Amino acid sequence: MRLLIDTDPGIDDALALLLALASPGASVEAITTVGGNVPVDQALHNVFRILDVARPVPVPRVARGAEAPLKRALVTAGHVHGDDGLGNLDRLVEPDGRPRYPAVPHGLEMRDGADLILETADRFGAGLVVVALGPLTNLATALERDPRTLARAGRIVVMGGAVAAPGNITPAAEFNFYVDPEAAAAVFDAGLALELVPLDVTRQAVLRQSGLAARLSESPSRIGRFVADFTLHGFAFAAEQGDGGIALHDPLAVGVALDPSLVGFEPLGVEVECEGGIARGMSVADRRPLGSHRKRRPNCHVALSVDAPRFLKLFLDRLCPACA
Repeated sequence: MRLLIDTDPGIDDALALLLALASPGASVEAITTVGGNVPVDQALHNVFRILDVARPVPVPRVARGAEAPLKRALVTAGHVHGDDGLGNLDRLVEPDGRPRYPAVPHGLEMRDGADLILETADRFGAGLVVVALGPLTNLATALERDPRTLARAGRIVVMGGAVAAPGNITPAAEFNFYVDPEAAAAVFDAGLALELVPLDVTRQAVLRQSGLAARLSESPSRIGRFVADFTLHGFAFAAEQGDGGIALHDPLAVGVALDPSLVGFEPLGVEVECEGGIARGMSVADRRPLGSHRKRRPNCHVALSVDAPRFLKLFLDRLCPACA
């Protein structure tokens, strides 16, 4: 399976990337960054940090994507993920005073994120799965440049939205759709092969700190220490919110890309609210009990149920062997 991951790391994005890189039978061909949880240059730095620790062979191509939403100022989430997006790793030093996570080299593509998405879709066609973990700005830009080439991708798995669940940045909206609702609306109106993994299911996949610590202790390693370090902030934030653990929003989207049977899909017509004030970024799915001829035509498959125990086992089984 060929994967292109569009991301804005982000603690759960980092876990999602490590899951993808550790999955047998999957090849992460490219990673594109987008402004979201952190500004795009910090997202780019975080991708190279993750690759430096994971050391995949071959190394995915990496491109810098959009730094701002299509029509709005960027909203970030440092309070959730830390100022650097990875739990403020710069606070950590070794016993001799050296930084535990020094600067890492960047091997950046000359083309931008949207162009790398198009090139990869053209190269692999139906064999490519695009996994969008952040605001959909890069996908919307690629769509505007060359809709026919983007449509060649076999599947586009989107982590975003909230269909029958409340939002996580406002009562109405999930963060990714709230940051760039115009991009989300364009992508969902384009007739692409979309699979939506919304908060309805991602909130059911919760990683407990004790469970992660127990598994990482079985195989202490460079990757294990990295995971333990960057998730500390996420677990602290979750404890403040009374959530009991880190919701694996982005890792579940990668899990669905790898194994769609983890979730139960329903074909639905989904629109994204762009004009509303309190409803900005709201994902509205037509779930009315009407005849199909009276409802909005389905434009995506929406995950509305999840086998959370099976996903959590897959996640930990793959993450922890990567720590060996």
